[in-house]
Amino acid sequence: MGAPQPSTRTGGVVATLAIAGVTAAIMQTLVTPLIAELPQILSTTPSNAAWVITVTLLVSAVCVPVSGRLGDMVGKRRMLLVCSVPLMVGSVVCALSSSVVPMIVGRGLQGMGMGVLPLGIALLRDVVPAEKLSSSIALVSASMGIGGALGLPIAAAVAQYTNWRVLFWGSAGLATVVAVLIWFLIPDVPAGAKGQRFDVLGALGLGAGLVCLLLAVSKGADWGWGSATTLGLFAAAAVVLLAWGLWELRTRDPLVDLRTTARPRVLMTNLASVFVGFGMYASMLIAPQLLQLPSATGYGLGQSMLAAGLWLAPGGIMMMIVSPLGGKLIDARGPKFTLVCGILVIAVGYGLALVLMGSAWGLMVVGMVTSSGVGLAYGAMPALIMGSVPLSETAAANGFNTLMRSLGTSIGAAVIGVVLSQMTVTMGGYTLTSENGFRTGLLVGCGVALVAAVIAAAIPAARRVESGADAAQEQATVKA
Repeated sequence: MGAPQPSTRTGGVVATLAIAGVTAAIMQTLVTPLIAELPQILSTTPSNAAWVITVTLLVSAVCVPVSGRLGDMVGKRRMLLVCSVPLMVGSVVCALSSSVVPMIVGRGLQGMGMGVLPLGIALLRDVVPAEKLSSSIALVSASMGIGGALGLPIAAAVAQYTNWRVLFWGSAGLATVVAVLIWFLIPDVPAGAKGQRFDVLGALGLGAGLVCLLLAVSKGADWGWGSATTLGLFAAAAVVLLAWGLWELRTRDPLVDLRTTARPRVLMTNLASVFVGFGMYASMLIAPQLLQLPSATGYGLGQSMLAAGLWLAPGGIMMMIVSPLGGKLIDARGPKFTLVCGILVIAVGYGLALVLMGSAWGLMVVGMVTSSGVGLAYGAMPALIMGSVPLSETAAANGFNTLMRSLGTSIGAAVIGVVLSQMTVTMGGYTLTSENGFRTGLLVGCGVALVAAVIAAAIPAARRVESGADAAQEQATVKA
């Protein structure tokens, strides 16, 4: 019962889980074309409208680790179906919204469904044969990046040529398709941690700590980094997360097994994931702005939102192409080697950006290079995690790793946002980010990627002793 159970329909399983990841990513980027119009659409202030984006991040950060743990306890297929419900309902609520409160509620519900990706990656270990596992993990893991890159131009086109509500009706339809595919194509695998109790206090503690931390990170620029609110949230996050860690170490069935997470191989992978998330998001924040700034600035390229999305779309296609190749590289040289290679490719992409940022085709090339690196890195990280934890903890461990990536992107958005907002130039009465500001942001992204490469290179090799211990623990869990 503890061993993987290869499915005869692995092609359908992998395709379904990849589509689920792409759908979740599209929902995250769905409102990007509407950012400037949201205050008018929802009859509210820009600061209130910003919560339409922030709430998805906060709810996702809280729910992803919880859904991962529940997947280990009650079954991953069941939790995949559960996660598809708020994706559908949230999309419908957003489509019917005419004011900011129901829109925030709908976006929060969409955030609750973001656990489909770590659950799907963990499920692959149970149902995919060993010879196909690496390439399958790489494809499903990269689906979030693929969906983000392809979703932007699609969302921009829909928003430009139809009513904005069509975006959310479309996402509701996608979520429904995903639920149907999960129901018919995903096998029901016995839960690895069946019989354990759910750590309610741990879930509440982690949720409270993450909300305080991510609120401070994401809203600090608006509230002021030295304001009492921002500093208070950082202090509260430190206290709550410390208390949460002590509780997790003492409780019998923790939400996150910190002893497993503290293993050097798992710890270093999660630390690298934070920096990779930062490095990936920096280019995603800078390239669209360069493409859309007026050409009169001398460095902006004067593209529309739709055109900018189309210039960046080949990056998503490259990620789709590279991900299976990354799986083969994992099989040939191991996930650590693949992770380091992927991060170095991201760094090379930033180096190219400093030279090619003056043209749309140049930024397209940069996007293709960095996306290729992300495809390699995102496929390697779950492989490293799942090779280091027991079968009974795969979903929870992947959920925590996904959280680390999200934390990296949040920190990246805050740091790059500060850089771009501080290095400005005034033109025609408007304050815009200067060319040096964009170059500095690219240099920061490159530097963070190089730090991530150093951390990834320090990840220790897997030890047979650990594998034996894991196997014994899995057998004990099954017997229990």
